[in-house]
Amino acid sequence: MAAERGARRLLGTSSFWLCCLLLLGRRAPGAAAARSGSPPQSPGSGVRTFTPFYFLVEPVDTLSSRGSSVILNCSAYSEPSPKIEWKKDGTFLNLVSDDRRQLLPDGSLFITNVVHAKHNKPDEGYYQCVATVENLGTIVSRTAKLTVASLPRFASQPEPSSVYAGNSAVLNCEVNADLVPFVRWEQNRQPLLLDDRVIKLPSGTLVISNVTERDGGLYRCVVESGGPPKYSDEAELKVLPDPEVTSNLVFLKQPSSLVRVIGQSAVLPCVALGLPTPTIRWMKNEEALDTESSERLVLLAGGSLEISDVTEDDAGTYFCIADNGNETIEAQAELTVQAQPEFLKQPTNIYAHESMDIIFECEVTGKPAPTVKWVKNGDMVIPSDYFKIVKEHNLQVLGLVKSDEGFYQCIAENDVGNAQAGAQLIILEHDVAIPTLPPTSLTSATTDHLAPATTGPLPSAPRDVVASLVSTRFIKLTWRTPASDPHGDNLTYSVFYTKEGIARERVENTSHPGEMQVTIQNLMPATVYIFRVMAQNKHGSGESSAPLRVETQPEVQLPGPAPNIRAYATSPTSITVTWETPLSGNGEIQNYKLYYMEKGTDKEQDVDVSSHSHTINGLKKYTEYSFRVVAYNKHGPGVSTQDVAVRTLSDVPSAAPQNLSLEVRNSKSIMIHWQPPPPATQNGQITGYKIRYRKASRKSDVTETLVTGTQLSQLIEGLDRGTEYNFRVAALTINGTGPATDWLSAETFESDLDETRVPDVPSSLHVRPLVTSIVVSWTPPENQNIVVRGYAIGYGIGSPHAQTIKVDYKQRYYTIENLDPSSHYVITLKAFNNVGEGIPLYESAVTRPHTDTSEVDLFVINAPYTPVPDPTPMMPPVGVQASILSHDTIRITWADNSLPKHQKITDSRYYTVRWKTNIPANTKYKNANATTLSYLVTGLKANTLYEFSVMVTKGRRSSTWSMTAHGTTFELVPTSPPKDVTVVSKEGKPRTIIVNWQPPSEANGKITGYIIYYSTDVNAEIHDWVIEPVVGNRLTHQIQELTLDTPYYFKIQARNSKGMGPMSEAVQFRTPKASGSAGKGSRLPDLGSDYKPPMSGSNSPHGSPTSPLDSNMLLVIIVSVGVITIVVVVIIAVFCTRRTTSHQKKKRAACKSVNGSHKYKGNSKDVKPPDLWIHHERLELKPIDKSPDPNPIMTDTPIPRNSQDITPVDNSMDSNIHQRRNSYRGHESEDSMSTLAGRRGMRPKMMMPFDSQPPQQSIRNTPSTDTMPASSSQTCCTDHQDPEGATSSSYLASSQEEDSGQSLPTAHVRPSHPLKSFAVPAIPPPGPPTYDPTLPSTPLLSQQALNHHLHSVKTASIGTLGRSRPPMPVVVPSAPDVQETTRMLEDSESSYEPDELTKEMAHLEGLMKDLNAITTA
Repeated sequence: MAAERGARRLLGTSSFWLCCLLLLGRRAPGAAAARSGSPPQSPGSGVRTFTPFYFLVEPVDTLSSRGSSVILNCSAYSEPSPKIEWKKDGTFLNLVSDDRRQLLPDGSLFITNVVHAKHNKPDEGYYQCVATVENLGTIVSRTAKLTVASLPRFASQPEPSSVYAGNSAVLNCEVNADLVPFVRWEQNRQPLLLDDRVIKLPSGTLVISNVTERDGGLYRCVVESGGPPKYSDEAELKVLPDPEVTSNLVFLKQPSSLVRVIGQSAVLPCVALGLPTPTIRWMKNEEALDTESSERLVLLAGGSLEISDVTEDDAGTYFCIADNGNETIEAQAELTVQAQPEFLKQPTNIYAHESMDIIFECEVTGKPAPTVKWVKNGDMVIPSDYFKIVKEHNLQVLGLVKSDEGFYQCIAENDVGNAQAGAQLIILEHDVAIPTLPPTSLTSATTDHLAPATTGPLPSAPRDVVASLVSTRFIKLTWRTPASDPHGDNLTYSVFYTKEGIARERVENTSHPGEMQVTIQNLMPATVYIFRVMAQNKHGSGESSAPLRVETQPEVQLPGPAPNIRAYATSPTSITVTWETPLSGNGEIQNYKLYYMEKGTDKEQDVDVSSHSHTINGLKKYTEYSFRVVAYNKHGPGVSTQDVAVRTLSDVPSAAPQNLSLEVRNSKSIMIHWQPPPPATQNGQITGYKIRYRKASRKSDVTETLVTGTQLSQLIEGLDRGTEYNFRVAALTINGTGPATDWLSAETFESDLDETRVPDVPSSLHVRPLVTSIVVSWTPPENQNIVVRGYAIGYGIGSPHAQTIKVDYKQRYYTIENLDPSSHYVITLKAFNNVGEGIPLYESAVTRPHTDTSEVDLFVINAPYTPVPDPTPMMPPVGVQASILSHDTIRITWADNSLPKHQKITDSRYYTVRWKTNIPANTKYKNANATTLSYLVTGLKANTLYEFSVMVTKGRRSSTWSMTAHGTTFELVPTSPPKDVTVVSKEGKPRTIIVNWQPPSEANGKITGYIIYYSTDVNAEIHDWVIEPVVGNRLTHQIQELTLDTPYYFKIQARNSKGMGPMSEAVQFRTPKASGSAGKGSRLPDLGSDYKPPMSGSNSPHGSPTSPLDSNMLLVIIVSVGVITIVVVVIIAVFCTRRTTSHQKKKRAACKSVNGSHKYKGNSKDVKPPDLWIHHERLELKPIDKSPDPNPIMTDTPIPRNSQDITPVDNSMDSNIHQRRNSYRGHESEDSMSTLAGRRGMRPKMMMPFDSQPPQQSIRNTPSTDTMPASSSQTCCTDHQDPEGATSSSYLASSQEEDSGQSLPTAHVRPSHPLKSFAVPAIPPPGPPTYDPTLPSTPLLSQQALNHHLHSVKTASIGTLGRSRPPMPVVVPSAPDVQETTRMLEDSESSYEPDELTKEMAHLEGLMKDLNAITTA
């Protein structure tokens, strides 16, 4: 019968094919062999079947008493019958010679006369049943705990008490939990019968509800645990008659937190006492419990709650609420529900060949989470290189050998209990095919062994097996096909390998037929391995290759993590860290590096340590730090330890509470409000606050009040009427009291008035209109017994509801300012208190017109009850500033003009700070009170603009809100990932995808970039994913060159200036399949839309690609044009030089004749008259480009012949010119030429139009020169150009000598004569010339190049020969205006004939004579 029951159980848990094999095996002749000890086999197949072997009954936890007998049940099923043995605390029991323990026929253990003493407890412990079948294997049962009740000892005993009739009584008798079943109660030394009214709680306590006179008497509890009974003390219970008066509610028994296992019962005690008699009700997690209709919830005597058959849903917080109509009290307790280990997936039987890898799967659940260990044939499996625990609970066996056969059991255990489940492993011969089972427990490396073999020739050994790549932890093997099959297209290969000296061999198979290489992973460094290769065809495995001996490369051995790292606080500012020497590592440890970091920061600090402990000093008080240690040897740093966190010890607060404020409630009480000290100064958990207060007149008499917990306000009552009090508050920790706030004063009211209704209407209202203001005065309501806290004044044109102003209750007048003249205003006045506003009083007034100045703002009100106006009404705070401290904190500071200069608050005023943000627009203001001139606003959002304002309140008077201050909190790393991440394929390009997303909801700052992670393995480490950075202003990105028909996973991470935010959830996208091929088996690369072909040159200005041919052609054209231009310019210059040689000779002769009285030596280059010459050696006249303007406006400045031609300029004109010049003032280039700024004289105005393009170069100008009356003497040698004129013209040289790519402002000058663009300098004033120190001086230029004969000069550009120059500054000098001397050029292409030039030279000779006269005077 037992065999049939075992077969039926196996049918219920195994698959159909396994049942068929089992039935065949039982009917086959091989069953006789199984019964004789050999495993059964199926006929003709050579495949052994799995043997049913399991426990029918397993031992369970048992409680026993001293001297009693105990049976631990155990029964196992197998064919043949198993041998049963017992273990106690892991050691086998010798039951043959034990007279108190004996093995029953079914395998159970029977213990008689249990022994239990204080120092001798041989029977108490953990028992396990072990079943063994010879030549088959061993299995072990779950572990059962035998507990023997301890010696009787009372934790608490009943005490005499009295109770009113109808109430409940509680008599304590608490013993150890294992003795509770042996506790009973006696009344008057007679056994007490329990019923619905009298119950015993699980702790042993007796509860009697609805007490009557019969319940009075002597009570005691009795413990009977196998020995003589032990009695507690007797206690008398007195029953008193009902006094018919009320009494306060109190708990006689409160519920306490409880832990129960699923299926057990839980009792939550709750007994209350009071008159009237209270009723008890229960709530769970804020929901009321219905104990009347529930089958599992029962209300016991006194109000205790019993929950039967506990489930996981019963876990939670339970509230016991006692209510007697006058008062309600409550108590709470937590119920924790635990669950024994339970198998979600049990191990299954496995067939395998030697050298294969297998996995036994085991999935368990329980609460707390169970731990799992594996047992093979009753012995613990110790993890090693070949036995590994994978995926938390599964057992992996690598490289099977014949001795691995047997029964494997998964044992799960937690605090509640343990459970076991097992499976059998059978290893078949290599020539026996594995039955076609679902290969759920075979690894991918061994599944090829499942194919059945057929008869035929087998392959020979593979040839030339070599290790083509040897690393520290992997080896790559290659070989050639066997000689029996040179092509080898249909051959598969198995590589067998093992460590040298170890018999256990492992196998790795090739991935597809014909492949002749394999990489063996997860090897050990510097270890010798033996490899051999075997080929397989459809007929089976062939010969094995000769063994190949290969040694892996040695690995640089770095130290492992230091074990047993511990950190503990030694003071409020120091922490000691200890550790031990690393267990791994090659070479002596040289030193350690201790890293530590404050929690919540990203700044890690380190210190070098040579020993195994170190104390870090100077830490913040009551702050959590994390520590880790890295060991160093000669190769460098090793593996870091895990972080350990510890908090420094607490200390007394180092700062006072913040924002202390006082609110006078009535004539005898004042409410105090405050906020905790700043978090960094609390130095521990704030356990309470200490309030000290005293009368202002008696400073030595101080009263002290303690406030526990986190309460931030306290009402101080019992004060004297109309008395000023001083208050201060200090914070408390478990270490003591911190510093207190400054004393703050407040005065109680003289009397208490009625505030149950709104005030009456004010008794009178008077208005006096002025031009832009109206003076409003009033008298209070006639009923003086109602509290008036202030008055509300409403006013507006035609309606009083446009504006409302509230003033203090003491105020009797108010001036409404900023009104419109001659306007009709309606004014209303209402008194208000905390209940609301009273009945309004209306008046109207018309403001006076602007012309009416007969009235002044001086008035006298003769109405009754009107006091003298307050000369100092409350003014709003000023200078409100917002100082940003962090991403969520802003400090607000302000000043109060109504305070003395030292800004010290000596009265009872307080300030109200309000703040809000405009995003979203409908946010409301938040308010807080302060009694100092600053307030710390916390809990703000990062990177958010806030506005702040402050008002002051003194007594019952308040100011208006101050002007607002604004502040934007600092940025913070994004706290949410990018959202709406989508991936789509690009049309026409299957290997390109487009990733789209939206910014994070909580960016906490400007997003500066994104990082896209993608991988084909969603479980890969993040550092193995491919990274694509994207700039912050983009929300889409293309990724190219992906593999077709492959699933990819994408994550996105946002970045701002503070760091990286969290990653988004992985989004999967499978690339499409290939739609076709390009060419013969090849494909064109997917270049994407952003692909640009390679270029030898640069792109065009617009970014379009330019071919190498176009780029070279453009370069040739530019060079050719430049060369031709230079040649033309040189030819023209040579031609012009020859034409002007004769004129230069005449000019030099004329100058020598005029200056004959002076003995100048040398040629004309040596002539240096006083500061009037301009050296033109390096100047030439060159044509420049035409202005882009088709009709440029040019100004011709002819040279005046005498002083009468020069007319002084008007001052206003000079001022305008000066202002226009200054508008072009800027930085001067390095080579720019400036005028001789110190030169004073008359200069004609020179107008120079600019191109229409905006200037690209700053323009320097010179100060305006003084205007002087003209002298009758005339200057000589007009070629001495005015210095400023030279500067003006010199600018023209730059426009062509600069890079042609630049667009610069150019002054186009088209004079009517080649020399008319030179101004005539006036006579220098006596005395040394003065120079502007801010302007560089330009050396005087010679006159040599002046008389070049020019032909068809279009525009003049004066530059320096031989080098490139930057653009010159154009100077528009301030000079006397020349009337009727300027005209527009009628022909911009005019040319000059030689005879005109000759006439002009003759005129210059006359000027030279005048100059000679000046120099000789």
